[in-house]
Amino acid sequence: MSQEPIDPVTGTPPEALLRAIRSLLRPLVRLLLHFQITYPYLSEMLKKIYVEVAEQEFQIPGKKQTDTRISLLTGVHRKDTRRLRGQPEKELFPVNVSLGTQLIAHWITDPELKGGDGKLLPLPLKGQDLNFESFVQRVCRQDMRARVVLDEWLRLGIVEIRDESVHLKQEAFIPENSLDDKAFFLGMNISDHLSAAAHNIMGLEPALFERCVYYEDLSAESIEQLEALAHEKGMESLKALNEKALDLKREAGSTGTYRFNSGTYFFKEQQPPED
Repeated sequence: MSQEPIDPVTGTPPEALLRAIRSLLRPLVRLLLHFQITYPYLSEMLKKIYVEVAEQEFQIPGKKQTDTRISLLTGVHRKDTRRLRGQPEKELFPVNVSLGTQLIAHWITDPELKGGDGKLLPLPLKGQDLNFESFVQRVCRQDMRARVVLDEWLRLGIVEIRDESVHLKQEAFIPENSLDDKAFFLGMNISDHLSAAAHNIMGLEPALFERCVYYEDLSAESIEQLEALAHEKGMESLKALNEKALDLKREAGSTGTYRFNSGTYFFKEQQPPED
């Protein structure tokens, strides 16, 4: 059963929800200020998003969505509503991100690329039946030069070359030197996590899986151990999901219409002194 959007007595949104929104906005504003994105710029962006969401997701069945109703729903002036409607932003999946995730997903799950101890094997630059070039061509199935991929991965710090072979440095597409790619994952991951949390707090069914482990009053040494454990177990979980998803995708081909996103994170900070 969905939750009431406002308090039936006071006519205001739930105070607990407002506290949560203030909390989630703080790191966002910190990020915005770091990149000198000012309030007026954000305000204009918010207007557009309010109008887009109201137009696309808050329609009355059988009735045309009008400027007046959108203005009533959002509080955005009707003049601005009219200006902003019909201008949806194109959210493109960056080619290098799409390609990078595909290649690494196959690299860490392909039995041919694992040694007897289960560790990942490097890919020879040339020679042998399975080398870096043949691997890229096999996965991409398109006109994509392996040298272009390799140069980009070297720039991003994803691989390194040793002994005439390409060694994967990290078992996930984590571009250290590309703001565009990191910003893409910021938007996708936080958006999906927030969408799952919003789905649940609105009381929609079925509830989506969203869990965390939270402790206070720990020592720096304890945090170090817990961070290492979170990294180890988190990667185990993500690898298992990746392997299963690839198997299912191979079985079904390209006939599906759903996507999923499952992630893990670890945050730490020193507690402020108590009053």
